Amino acid sequence: MATDRRSPVDDTEAFATTVGLYVLGEISLGKAAERVGVTRWEMEELLQEAGVEIRLGPQSREDLDDEVDAALDIE
Repeated sequence: MATDRRSPVDDTEAFATTVGLYVLGEISLGKAAERVGVTRWEMEELLQEAGVEIRLGPQSREDLDDEVDAALDIE
């Protein structure tokens, strides 16, 4: 049964670029979410729907810093 849910992503090209950067390991999940204007959890779901393997946990110190910055930015 398919759900009728609209994607929170407005710019397909920006989303595709962001997914590419995430897949290449250039940006973290938190940074990817920030780039397309969704929450980290929405981004994880969008990536899973696109068939992208989710990397859990930061892969570098820079990734850790990005994750902390994204977490502190939540209001």
